[in-house]
Amino acid sequence: MSLSNVFNIAGSALTAQSMRLNLVASNIANAESATSSTGEPFRGRHAVFTATPVSADLPQVAGVRVTSIVEDTSPFRLKYEPGHPLADERGYIKMPNVNPVEEMADMISASRSYQTSVEVMNTAKTLLQKTLQLGQ
Repeated sequence: MSLSNVFNIAGSALTAQSMRLNLVASNIANAESATSSTGEPFRGRHAVFTATPVSADLPQVAGVRVTSIVEDTSPFRLKYEPGHPLADERGYIKMPNVNPVEEMADMISASRSYQTSVEVMNTAKTLLQKTLQLGQ
């Protein structure tokens, strides 16, 4: 495996984790949105990752990419607010199915994964520089 494959793998991880961080930020931003453009509360969205080979020569060496973004199908939260214009006859409004605590944990995980990929790239760059210095 060449060092360019290391950069390809780490780069694919950076792209995937960046998308994951954007989705988490969107979920957190809409965690209290009682309605959206569809008339329903916001549904949390999550990235689905798939391993992708970085070269035909080494199919067992893979990077990662986001293959789809799926909506969370869990039920909406119910919040008791009888004076709210969207409240039903029992006084409950539907709220997004986003749990801010879970989203924060997901954000920490994604940012640590992103940071690890940056460290891999920096280490590979340092190794390349050291290799070039050996010939001097």
